[in-house]
Amino acid sequence: MRLLLIALLVLFLAPAQGQTLKAGAAMRDITPDHLIPISGGMGTPEMPTGWQGKLTVRAFVIEKGATKIAIVGVDNIGWPAFLGDRSRKLIKGIAPENVLIGVTHAHSCPDAYGFTDEKGNTAADMKYLEWCVKQIADAVNEAIAKLEPASIRTAVGQAKGQIAYNYYAPKLYDPRMGIIQAIAILGKNAGKPIATLVNYATHPEILGTGRKLISPDLAGPLYDRVESKVGGMAIFMNSAQGGMVTADTRVDTKVDGGKENNNWEECIRIGTLMADEALRIIEPAKADADANIYCASKTIKFPIDSEKMRFVLQHSPLAAEFAKSGDFSSITTRLNLLNIGKAQILTIPGEALPNIGFYVKRKMNTEQPMLFGLTNDAFGYMLTKEDFGGFERYSYCSRTSLGEMTGCIYEDEALKFAKECPAPTR
Repeated sequence: MRLLLIALLVLFLAPAQGQTLKAGAAMRDITPDHLIPISGGMGTPEMPTGWQGKLTVRAFVIEKGATKIAIVGVDNIGWPAFLGDRSRKLIKGIAPENVLIGVTHAHSCPDAYGFTDEKGNTAADMKYLEWCVKQIADAVNEAIAKLEPASIRTAVGQAKGQIAYNYYAPKLYDPRMGIIQAIAILGKNAGKPIATLVNYATHPEILGTGRKLISPDLAGPLYDRVESKVGGMAIFMNSAQGGMVTADTRVDTKVDGGKENNNWEECIRIGTLMADEALRIIEPAKADADANIYCASKTIKFPIDSEKMRFVLQHSPLAAEFAKSGDFSSITTRLNLLNIGKAQILTIPGEALPNIGFYVKRKMNTEQPMLFGLTNDAFGYMLTKEDFGGFERYSYCSRTSLGEMTGCIYEDEALKFAKECPAPTR
């Protein structure tokens, strides 16, 4: 009787069936069946000796009226637009610009950048990556097929406990965690989550390449914990974690550079803690079956001032479309802005330093700001011009950035975009 009343209420309140809020989720296992090189960033990838946990692609689709959005999380260090666009061509029923593909940024996954040596050779396994392209599309297409009436809960709150810190400046990181949860409102699963998205800034590099294991790092235990406690599918989208906000594996948090627990047990500890904090933060939020959604995109251009980054873009097989242009002075990418209920999200096509994240969030037109880092592209670090080439510990970040003005251009373009778009309405 209770489920019948809920169903009647949903049909009565919805302006029309076409305006009913719907959500769907699907996952694919993308763990390679053979050992292939894993990457922790620029430099020679490491050949692993085994596996720990499984790598996945997780697709979360939301629809209301004519608007349909897909948010995809990939267990990898970065996912270039060259690969993402190939998946978008295989996805049916969603505009390509409404398909957001981001990564967890785990440093123990197969190389998807196609980093090359001085001779132009790459360790990237192109056959594996092409298979992943199809798995991404299949996951999104399945999530579309599984769309069902849903309500949405969103929240942003401070995550507590020993989760992350800034290796360069311990307290310079954003402790806020954003959560978006879709809840089924009909059928046998009424009242249960369809998907729970966790948005937080940290490097999943507890294992890194040094342990020589193909692994999702802390994201794997995070997924397992959320799903075992509330059901549905969990998805992790990183945030402004550059320069460098990393997992707090320190044995003594009062000591800089002391002993760290870089093992699978620590992945479980931090991933589980993140999951518990996400569920704590979202628990008091009210579900809204008539929440509005909105998605917009724009193209922006960054100059390429770094010789190292220019070399990668010229020679990597995963930047083939860019290389065809013959113009290596600049590169274009896409930004997305989403409104989901009370939350507003901006994407970042790289690793923005936390001060950029703080500034952009403060200027966004919402009380629930979220940033999806390394989404739609993966262009290295984004520093402000004041940080670029200054602080000695930022030397690596500066070398692996497109250039001095990248962060400033991103801030200007993202906030101009936010002003042009409507604010979340509920």
